Amino acid sequence: MIRKIKQADAIEIENILRKVPIFNKEEIDVAMELVNIAVTVPVQTDYNIFVYEEEGKILGYHCTGKRPLTDAVYDLYWIVSDPDSGKKGIGKSLLDHAEDFVKKNNGRWILAETSSKDSYAKTRNFYLRNNYSIIAEINNFYKVGDSLLVFGKYFYK
Repeated sequence: MIRKIKQADAIEIENILRKVPIFNKEEIDVAMELVNIAVTVPVQTDYNIFVYEEEGKILGYHCTGKRPLTDAVYDLYWIVSDPDSGKKGIGKSLLDHAEDFVKKNNGRWILAETSSKDSYAKTRNFYLRNNYSIIAEINNFYKVGDSLLVFGKYFYK
């Protein structure tokens, strides 16, 4: 089941983030900053977080929000599944849900930014398998040798 985040979910999300070997402390801190905004300021609409729950346990989440100063472009800020949950299609289910959320809100684009580091190869392949295209690249963005890749999917109206 995929549902809107509850305040009690924040601890489970942080535990999942800590299990993902490619995330460093700074990345986890940024992810948790968005989670904490979503659970403590329920009237905000910048960070829409939905969790994948199975048998009372959180197995993943996505955070999606409308990009400021655009009329219909959405960012997929985070999409994460518990590495201990195996290959259950959780990431695909979360991605489908994020796309449906964007479409229901009349979005034209969904964008996902990621790193060019080798450790992010599975992430890049995930987007490519799900019909995303690389629409922008900024070389040496995060640091020398670590470029920013922007994946996007356009929804025709």
